[in-house]
Amino acid sequence: AVIETGLGGRLDSTNIISPVLSIITNIGLDHTDILGDTLEKIATEKAGIIKSKTPVVIGEYTDETKAVFLAKAERVNAEVYFAQDSKLVDYTTDLKGIYQKKNVKTAVSALQILQKQGFNISEKNIVNGLLNVNKNTGLRGRWDILQKNPLIVADTAHNPAGITQIMLQINETEYDKLHLVLGFVGDKDVAAILQMFPQDATYYFTEPNVPRKMLIEELQKHVPKSMNARFFNSVNEALSEAKIQAKPNDFIYIGGSTFVVAEVI
Repeated sequence: AVIETGLGGRLDSTNIISPVLSIITNIGLDHTDILGDTLEKIATEKAGIIKSKTPVVIGEYTDETKAVFLAKAERVNAEVYFAQDSKLVDYTTDLKGIYQKKNVKTAVSALQILQKQGFNISEKNIVNGLLNVNKNTGLRGRWDILQKNPLIVADTAHNPAGITQIMLQINETEYDKLHLVLGFVGDKDVAAILQMFPQDATYYFTEPNVPRKMLIEELQKHVPKSMNARFFNSVNEALSEAKIQAKPNDFIYIGGSTFVVAEVI
């Protein structure tokens, strides 16, 4: 079978060329220089994977993106399933982020379609699969708990939509003081992203070791003087200082870029 994802990737298990299912998880303002500067434009690009007479699962939508998906699906005679509207039983997953509830809905909706197409996927397969995602896939970096006392969590969220979900979970986490180890790549609207984080945290800004990185000198231009911020030339230096400063009941969050997280896990 071939399943196409919203990123244009394919999961191939045979030599069948045509996909049996397409999935678009969500639409956020990211990679705007390539995909477009509005949700509607980005949705139009993502809708490119909707193929003729091939069902498509939409994980999340807004009024403007839903209209784009419906229009494309109608043109190519593809059946659309909106996962966020589905009334599924609550499934448990070993993935810790609260945003995974939405991803679970999308995944289960897709699996139910594959069941209807004759794929041998039992309810037990679904339950066990969701309980063992980390074990089965080796997935890292999504609300990845690296340590306790102090609590250290790494997450690859790197755009406003992802950071919004992260802040919801940070706000649900008990801690005395928040320490943020953050670095970014050069194409991000860092000023807008920093406004989403709390002002009373301690910041350890750094740069990932990749060509696309936002240099510390550039990052400093976007950091408000009101922030309690320090700057480091490497991710390891920033994290080491955060560990020195954090007390056992504090919380260290590492993020801002997939590349930052990759250096600590």
